[in-house]
This record gives sequence, C-alpha cells and structure tokens, in this order.
Amino acid sequence: MNREELKLSVEKALNEIRPFLEADGGNISLVEITEETVSVQLEGACLGCSVNQMTLKNGVEATIKRHAPQIKRVIEVNGITF
Repeated sequence: MNREELKLSVEKALNEIRPFLEADGGNISLVEITEETVSVQLEGACLGCSVNQMTLKNGVEATIKRHAPQIKRVIEVNGITF
C-alpha cells in the first residue's frame, strides 16, 4: 500500500468512527501518518472526556488497524495546529 492509499484507508476508518464521536459532541481529525503511527487530534467534547483514551484505543485505533493493518499505534496530539 503506497502512502496515498494508506492515507485514504486511514481517512476511511476515521469517517467510520466519526458519527459516534459527533453523536457525543466530539470529532477527530488526522494530523499525520509516520512509519507505523497515526497521529490524530480529538476535538469538541472528546477533549475533556474522561474516557477519551479508551475511545482512542478501543474505537479509533482498532478501526484504523482494521483498515490499515500496517499501522501499529494511534496517538493523540492535543492543542497543536499544523
């Protein structure tokens, strides 16, 4: 999978999980893909949510890995704009 295909797969995964985040007043955006890591930024209600790390691991990371198995981890980038 080339870099553009990888990005499309990650975006597809984020679009799959986004409605669940939006239902709770949150959202997510892709920040960067490097090697085997995807960096995302949680937004809205997700920022202060007490279970956002669980959502990140069990929801976001699992969904991304299903679409792009070469991704090994997903990390959250807070408050940084690129």
